[in-house]
Amino acid sequence: MQVYRTPEARFNDLPDYRFAPRYLDVRAGPGATSESLRLHYVDEGPPDAAPILMLHGEPTWSFLYRKMIPIFAAAGHRAIAPDHIGFGRSDKPVERSAYSFEAHVDWVHGFVCELDLRGITLVGQDWGGPIGLAVLAREPDRFARVVAANTILHTADPEFEGRLNWANHGLGANEVCLAEGLLDWITFSQRSPVMEASWAVSGSTAKAVSPDVLAAYDAPFPEERAKAGMRQFPILIPITRNDAGSAINRATWESLSAFTKPFLTVFGDSDPATEGWQTIFQERIPGAATQPHAILPGAGHFLQEDAGEELARRIVAWMG
Repeated sequence: MQVYRTPEARFNDLPDYRFAPRYLDVRAGPGATSESLRLHYVDEGPPDAAPILMLHGEPTWSFLYRKMIPIFAAAGHRAIAPDHIGFGRSDKPVERSAYSFEAHVDWVHGFVCELDLRGITLVGQDWGGPIGLAVLAREPDRFARVVAANTILHTADPEFEGRLNWANHGLGANEVCLAEGLLDWITFSQRSPVMEASWAVSGSTAKAVSPDVLAAYDAPFPEERAKAGMRQFPILIPITRNDAGSAINRATWESLSAFTKPFLTVFGDSDPATEGWQTIFQERIPGAATQPHAILPGAGHFLQEDAGEELARRIVAWMG
């Protein structure tokens, strides 16, 4: 298997990202590549404290959490932010077939088990939600609480009709309804000759992002060979009831239906892609009852960029 490893010089002098790099070898299960891959992660704060596990999505990396990590560490928590395989400083298989929803879950599951993380507070945004929650479904005893932040858990089942701003649900026996914005994103990722992470960030934040920060989001992906994971994530979104990802998410929903530990939703008010999901999480998960759920004003899809400090302070206060 060909693997691209971004040159370390690409990560020099990034704004507000001065965290020591750490690495761990992980593997995916049968059906994907079983080769060992190097996964990068940030690990700040007291090493014996219960961890806050921050999972990013598409097409970002742990840089997304740079505003939150110091706040968590200063509050006495262990702040852990990995880069998914294919992103950030982690290894990037060149062949897109190496990336599947299940493989991403396997990689993060292996990471959690290898570090033997327990008492985890999961913070999942975008793909970090379904991947992290699938790991929780496999290892529920390792998790103490969850923060769902601008994230999704698609199964394409008919009961989602009318519940989501970006529709993605079945119609009758063999039809589906998809929002044009969702389909545009999927087709763009496959057809565009050029795809940059910074385009998604600048187009999905409510506040202006400086050129040096946008360049930092592009740093891991200096050439097309580095972008296979980025290209693949959009077409892994389950858009039919028969999708393998729908089956993974149904199993996750089954586990979450019995999850009584605290489950908090914090969404931005300017994210059409995930609007409506916060209510579904609140209704379906027992641990979401009576929690101080919030909608952050002036925050887009990447609310860590628009309101990272506020999000971190809310989480610290909630945990306290």
